Amino acid sequence: MKNLKQPYIYLLIIHVVIGLLVFVVPFISKIYTLSIFVFGLLYVIKNKNRNNEVLIMSAYVITAEVLLRMTNGAILNEFGKYAVMIFMFTGIVYSGFSNRAFIYWIFFILLIPSVILSVFSLNIDTDIRKAIVFNISGPVCLGISAIYCYERKITFERLKSVVTALALPLVSIVVYLFLYSPSVKDVVRGTDSNFATSGGFGPNQVSTILGLGIFIFFAQMLLNSKNKFLLMVNGFLVLVFAFRGIVTFSRGGVMTGVLMIILLLIVLYNQGNSKARSKVGFIIILTFVAGIGVWGYSSIQTSGLINKRYANQDALGRDKKSKLSGREVLIASEFQMFLDNPILGVGVGRNKEIREEETGIEAASHNEITRMMAEHGTLGIIDLMILLFTPLLLFVNNRQNIFALSFLAFWLLTINHAAMRLAAPAFIYALALLSVQINIPEKPENSLD
Repeated sequence: MKNLKQPYIYLLIIHVVIGLLVFVVPFISKIYTLSIFVFGLLYVIKNKNRNNEVLIMSAYVITAEVLLRMTNGAILNEFGKYAVMIFMFTGIVYSGFSNRAFIYWIFFILLIPSVILSVFSLNIDTDIRKAIVFNISGPVCLGISAIYCYERKITFERLKSVVTALALPLVSIVVYLFLYSPSVKDVVRGTDSNFATSGGFGPNQVSTILGLGIFIFFAQMLLNSKNKFLLMVNGFLVLVFAFRGIVTFSRGGVMTGVLMIILLLIVLYNQGNSKARSKVGFIIILTFVAGIGVWGYSSIQTSGLINKRYANQDALGRDKKSKLSGREVLIASEFQMFLDNPILGVGVGRNKEIREEETGIEAASHNEITRMMAEHGTLGIIDLMILLFTPLLLFVNNRQNIFALSFLAFWLLTINHAAMRLAAPAFIYALALLSVQINIPEKPENSLD
């Protein structure tokens, strides 16, 4: 009974109930959406962001976003990004930002020319505002989050609270998924991405957030489990998220989560003493064995189809022509647009129109890198270089942010297969910019743990 009195366990149970409620009474999802935003804003204002409350609420929003979308609770399609931007702006009003964050003001400035160009280049029957907002909201959310987080000092204990905030809505998501498709065997028929095992929502985005969940609960298990009971709970949740992520049949999110774990273990191994290294070695072996177990169970539940999916085969075992689910065509078209318009690009939102006109394919970009190249030209490449190298340089100077490389990898890999449809890559990227201080005690009153 002592273990059940821990706040973390209570919070997990509450989010199990939330997952159940939004499945049984979908309208509750809209109430949940409003509650998150209103409570979050009041929470930040009441505390005047003294303990980086905006990070807690933004973390909560970005993992809740997928649940809100799959249950039609998101009042606005870009609710996650707008909420994070408002929280971050409020945090900047209360807490300011580093003068050295000017690099991200340059990032913003370099986005402007292509936005102006799009006003004149988009087709006359296109909703210009919607076309621009759809493509630019992700980079703007990232930029504001980066300005807030750049070299912001935060204790490691507080960072663990942010990780806990990320974890909670993930529990609601996985509960909803089990209720939506309790029997995987009954809904898996082929090797394409599976909407039934993804809660009826986009498998690519669900896989992305479940892959993040694999990493988040692995981090909880490794660094935020104060006793054996919590260790078992978090370890069990790692396995659950791994299974549900695998059976979406969308590979990107799962592979990203695995790489994030590998990077975290490498950092811990390199920065630890001999005793810590031996523990990391044991964890690696245990994780490998658990991974084989989860994969074996997933293979049984999908009648071996998951093996063919990762081997890029169809249900009959024949190799598929496309290794990237058809994304090669989108990437090639965007790269050609860059070659044709190397300075300013074609303008924000214009690449979708050009692709449809030239190939007949009506599809938005799945790759943020080639989209930035196509729509922003050389200025987009400069922005991408800013985004890639800035957190790497910060990590070299402050290695106490042990999650930095994992967070950066999540951003980089996610934008390669899911662009920036979710707020998650923008916010998770920004966390890699924090100046973490491990040896300073944390004020307990605002901790979620």
